[in-house]
Amino acid sequence: MKHILPALIALLSTAIPGAQCATRLKELVSIEGVRDNQLMGYGLVVGLAGTGDRVQTVFSAQSLTNLLERMGLTVSPTAIQVKNTAAVMVTATLPPYSQAGSRIDVTVSAMGDSPSLQGGVLLMTGLKGPDGQVYAVAQGPMVLGGFVAGSGANTRTSNHPTVGRIPNGAIVERGAPSVNLTAHMHLQLQRADFATAARVTEALNKRFGSVAHADNSALITVSLPAEFQDKTTEFVAELERLTVETDTEAAIVVNERTGTIVMGKDVHIAPVAIMQGNLNVEIETVTSVSQPNALSSGTTQAVQQTNVAATQEQARSLMLKQGATVEELVRALNAIGSSPRDIISILQNLKAAGALDADLRVI
Repeated sequence: MKHILPALIALLSTAIPGAQCATRLKELVSIEGVRDNQLMGYGLVVGLAGTGDRVQTVFSAQSLTNLLERMGLTVSPTAIQVKNTAAVMVTATLPPYSQAGSRIDVTVSAMGDSPSLQGGVLLMTGLKGPDGQVYAVAQGPMVLGGFVAGSGANTRTSNHPTVGRIPNGAIVERGAPSVNLTAHMHLQLQRADFATAARVTEALNKRFGSVAHADNSALITVSLPAEFQDKTTEFVAELERLTVETDTEAAIVVNERTGTIVMGKDVHIAPVAIMQGNLNVEIETVTSVSQPNALSSGTTQAVQQTNVAATQEQARSLMLKQGATVEELVRALNAIGSSPRDIISILQNLKAAGALDADLRVI
């Protein structure tokens, strides 16, 4: 743990000085209505080497009989037992402006009790959107990131063998429901912030004239400039190339499970004195056997002896002056030998004392 803090200090030392790096609008905003669309479908995977759904998974047998019936074969669901077929859910993301004939990746997930989809082939599956319309059709062999080897109690499993992917496994049959770009469009900030919205508006007006105004912290209305009246795509491309310095709030994110602490450069600590020490209590129970003499009438007894020891470290202290930064805090805490979990406790106490000018988030 002691090696982590110097590395954290070095990282902060290189990231804190100077102004923030400018970010392209392409990473900051999205155009309202230009979005991905989630697709989902139910299908069958065949060709499994005995790792398909078991008898208790009823819907896979019903799906197989329905498929055979469409091909002219009539079979009762209760009269078949197929171990090489598994029922799956197929999901995909349809990008905006996707046209019929283009291909997208799909993810195939077992929904029954099949232990592995290794070697399986997905049969033709229609992928529907929230409106119930089929937008793509998926089919083909899957690529798994894991496997199951062995049988019975002697098996070895690597990664997750019940989920696979088919790269370019679905053909788009219907164009994505995307909006058409008009003379007025709305830009949505990925992270709502009034200062960032104002800076984006300023950058747009400086480049294209008075074409933008911020409606709120997350929405900016932009009018198409006269020079781009018939070139909306070119205007969006030019817009996305603009850079803006984003504004971030002072925050500290703490993950107590892993001992991870992430602090921004705008975190300031009021003048404060910190004293920190550890109290360790160790309780040890030893079981010994009391054996009676050979000619006595006594019985063997188990006797437990409990030893309690308490040690308390000497308090370690530090003082922070007015306007102390997060770098100075980390350096000081590292100097007195604090571990990441000690720092988490100190940060929580600083926040409770009102000496920490930042939002403390525990995840």
